[in-house]
Amino acid sequence: MRGLVQDRFFLALLAALVAFGVYQPGRIPSFGKLIDWPTLAALTGLLLLTKGLEISGALHSAGRTLIESMATERAVALFLVATAAALSTVLTNDVALFVVVPLTLGICRLTGMPAVKMVIFEALAVNAGSALTPIGNPQNLFIWQRANVPFDEFVWHQLPLVACLMVLLLAFAAYAFKARPLQALEHETSALDSRLLALSLALYVPFLVATDMHQAGWATAAVFLLFLMLRPRVVAELDWGLLLVFALMFIDLRLLAGLESVNRLMLSLALQKPENLYFAGIGASQLVSNVPAAIVLAEFSSDWRVTAYSVNVGGFGLMIGSLANLIALRMTGDSRSWIAFHRYSVPALLLAVVIGYGLLFLS
Repeated sequence: MRGLVQDRFFLALLAALVAFGVYQPGRIPSFGKLIDWPTLAALTGLLLLTKGLEISGALHSAGRTLIESMATERAVALFLVATAAALSTVLTNDVALFVVVPLTLGICRLTGMPAVKMVIFEALAVNAGSALTPIGNPQNLFIWQRANVPFDEFVWHQLPLVACLMVLLLAFAAYAFKARPLQALEHETSALDSRLLALSLALYVPFLVATDMHQAGWATAAVFLLFLMLRPRVVAELDWGLLLVFALMFIDLRLLAGLESVNRLMLSLALQKPENLYFAGIGASQLVSNVPAAIVLAEFSSDWRVTAYSVNVGGFGLMIGSLANLIALRMTGDSRSWIAFHRYSVPALLLAVVIGYGLLFLS
């Protein structure tokens, strides 16, 4: 938590909250209602379970096995990027990160590979991969349920975009990571806590099932209490700052989306035109992230095909474009990782915009 005072993104969110409080003092008592508590509860539970796996030493052991089976840094990078993308199609983008990023950080500690760069590519990978299915990310789930179209129709529509993005991303990763031989550093050792590993794995599936049944609050409370009683270190080492950042994001973004000037702007964009809708979704994602952007756009257009492309493309670019970006960068533990992130994500956005436009309007 002490690191928050040096976290510029947190400080910006806090400053925005203070500004909204000054501008709309009458809404201060209702700020807490703007937080999506089920989402925050689910995030807390996932963080606890992932921290349990990390502390158990299982990810360290898995990292060593992966290092021994692959010859170069490039091979590891391509494997992790592809794995993150594949997992995101079925586990959602944030859950995929909770699985892959701790493993990645362990591998980077063992080999000296650049951890921040690797995690950045994984964030880009889950943004691309999760765009494929209706359950890959929250914005797709919202669009799919609202459009009421078959699962396979949604996937078939998204497939060309995702295929193009993944080919480019893998090529980009192959260029960014060199074919240097892997060498494990011998000073890093970690004993396996088999009981903590068993507890974390045993809780994982029931937690996901309970969350899918809209019981995230009770499921997280149960996970929290079990770890508090059996392994209090997991609770003590949790990134509580990340949860605070997410709470502030919910409040700030929803206050921003509710401003009358924002609504007037949306009405002036003539969103009945598909091209306008496409660029509006991308732009809105850069301002309020792609999930709120999808929700706002649904009030002005029923064109789910263009909306799905626009908000998924909008996950690239600025860090705020997708909440998965924030999760990944926070997990690196590097307060300056957002600077490096934009060196890769902004070019990725420009390429994705062109690809999406071509597939929608020129093919």
